[in-house]
Amino acid sequence: MIRAILFLLLFIPFTLFVIFTGVPITFLDPTGKFLHTYGKIWGRVGLLLAGTRVEVHGAEKIPPDVPLIFMGNHQSNFDILTLYAGLPHHFSWIAKEELFRIPFFGYAMKRAGYLSLDRSDGRQALRMMESAAEKIRNGVSVIIFPEGTRSMDGKLIPFKRGGFLLAARAGVPIVPFTINGSATVNPPKQLHINKGKISITFGDPISTEGATGKRRDTLIEIVRDAIESGLEL
Repeated sequence: MIRAILFLLLFIPFTLFVIFTGVPITFLDPTGKFLHTYGKIWGRVGLLLAGTRVEVHGAEKIPPDVPLIFMGNHQSNFDILTLYAGLPHHFSWIAKEELFRIPFFGYAMKRAGYLSLDRSDGRQALRMMESAAEKIRNGVSVIIFPEGTRSMDGKLIPFKRGGFLLAARAGVPIVPFTINGSATVNPPKQLHINKGKISITFGDPISTEGATGKRRDTLIEIVRDAIESGLEL
């Protein structure tokens, strides 16, 4: 508990510092590359404050200089820090529309080029999805947690179909990844933070070509198997 309190006392002010100093730079750098680099520093410092190290495996499998959709498991809030620190590829996030309404934080997400999806309105969701697919086709790589929420026991929960619909529309490869150890560092529904190691393992790219109808179900199973094969339970 003491470690968690000390972590929050340092990490929250540091996060606010990153937001308030990083967002103004985006007016000079509309590509978002500077803010992404800032995000990587934020992730590494956050892990350092928690006494956590990251190991990356399979990074050589990530195709360079092409837009990709990264899909992986979600165990802890530390997954975000881990991906910033360990993923050697410029990326954006696909996030719920509600997050973009959070003061300062939501504005920072918009300036960083993150993509929103509104699930409350079917027609609006389709328009947002098509807009997101076009941005991905034009070179924006994104990260999606296909479970839609964190797993409470480390095992994969059923995947949401929206991410795979977006992948099919964008027509870019999916790179699966598996995170291990983040739930040990920060157990679900607990304030505790433990020292430890988090690993992230990338798998081979998976084609999304022709992934419509039943073929989309097959794609979901292929991606799920690739993520699940790397889990250490």
